[in-house]
Amino acid sequence: MTFSSPRLYLAAGVTTMRTTGSVEPYADLNVKSLIDSGAMAGPHMDVTGPYLEGAGSPFIQMHQLKDAEDARRTVAFWADQGATSFKAYMNITRAELKAALDEAHRRGLKLTGHLCSVTYPEAAALGIDNLEHGFFVNTQLDPGKQPDLCSKGTGTPTLLAMTPDSPEADALIKLLVERHVAVTSTLPVFAERVPGRAPLNPRAMAVLTPEAREAYLYSRNQVHAAPRERYADAARAFENDLALERRFVAAGGLLLAGPDPTGNGGVIPGFGDQREVELLVDAGFRPEEAIRIATLNGATYLGLADRIGTVAPGKNADLMIVKGDPSKTIADIENVEIVFKDGVGYDSAKLLESVKGRYGQY
Repeated sequence: MTFSSPRLYLAAGVTTMRTTGSVEPYADLNVKSLIDSGAMAGPHMDVTGPYLEGAGSPFIQMHQLKDAEDARRTVAFWADQGATSFKAYMNITRAELKAALDEAHRRGLKLTGHLCSVTYPEAAALGIDNLEHGFFVNTQLDPGKQPDLCSKGTGTPTLLAMTPDSPEADALIKLLVERHVAVTSTLPVFAERVPGRAPLNPRAMAVLTPEAREAYLYSRNQVHAAPRERYADAARAFENDLALERRFVAAGGLLLAGPDPTGNGGVIPGFGDQREVELLVDAGFRPEEAIRIATLNGATYLGLADRIGTVAPGKNADLMIVKGDPSKTIADIENVEIVFKDGVGYDSAKLLESVKGRYGQY
């Protein structure tokens, strides 16, 4: 959504973001160029190259890597085009992931992953920098998991089995912290599967096209009108993840925050980022901790903590002005009035008005 998404992020107070995977990398690179030149309103962008996906992918938009050398060449090509990070996807093999990591690290770039075929411990051992989606997509305990193949459960059986106080959880968290592997929490997208966890936001619904809104509300009603027992596993997995994220941070892990706006209408750029912070508070973090995870921790991961992430003399004038006090009432983080990016102020309400009814249009 090359017109609406940059404005939605900026309107919500997001002044720097990672794309975290792409099926149209040239579009993302061109959007970044337009924003950087001042021709388009939007956040600073860390543009991720195309998904590094292995054989057997269900996504027709993605190149399927042939082998480790193909993975290395793909990273090298897109780094030369201007991509500043990379993302491994669900069907990548360990050999392909290792080759991609070696090439990215050789160039001083980071690689994250939404994994399945490769487990979290395997990825940590190979040197991955970050793992997307909290602990939802770790497959190490999935029944019948075969090396280099995505499991049928795609991580849910592992999350149900890996209770926060289990030896397996302790060992995994210890490994991730020792290997300096960050974890990105994307709670809003998983909250969509849990009845009662995804309240309707009228301001967010207003930016959807009529067709996108109708489609989303139809799918949402299927979840919320169903008997609660049908989604009992999803609810239990969600609670396990919340606790695992807390334990990861308590052990010294670097937790990041993102929305994962998949386009289904339930998780919208900007609004999803605000909801992520609110859900971190639901997980048990203090408001100040949740805000730090969404700001300073992200800046630290990107190597930009000397310029952004906190309010301090000499740092970039990237600020969001809200009505209220999120340190006392975290929902006040939604009351954005003005967003400053590089010292230039943007009216949040006007940015939202400019995309009203348009998210869902290409």
